[in-house]
Amino acid sequence: MAQPFSISDEDRREALIKAAAVRRERAELRDQLKAGDISLSDLFGRLDDDTVGKMKVLVVIESLPGVGKVKARRAMEGIGISESRRMRGLGSRQRSRLLDAFG
Repeated sequence: MAQPFSISDEDRREALIKAAAVRRERAELRDQLKAGDISLSDLFGRLDDDTVGKMKVLVVIESLPGVGKVKARRAMEGIGISESRRMRGLGSRQRSRLLDAFG
């Protein structure tokens, strides 16, 4: 049986601090989306940033003003986007259809 991956306590602490910072940044982006301070197209322009690129599309769509869980899931299903898809993994057609629907 394989041994579990071991990591030093210092490395673990650094990883936890980094993960917490990324979660805070993603929460700020979702709040800005909800408030209308940034748009979906702004996020698509920042896909090279790991914080944006690794966000789940469903979470981003649910964060848009006036969009809830049901509307977001229905739109993604209609476009053909899996619920587990991340922002960076979207194709150009999927991005344009999301912008048409929510842009």
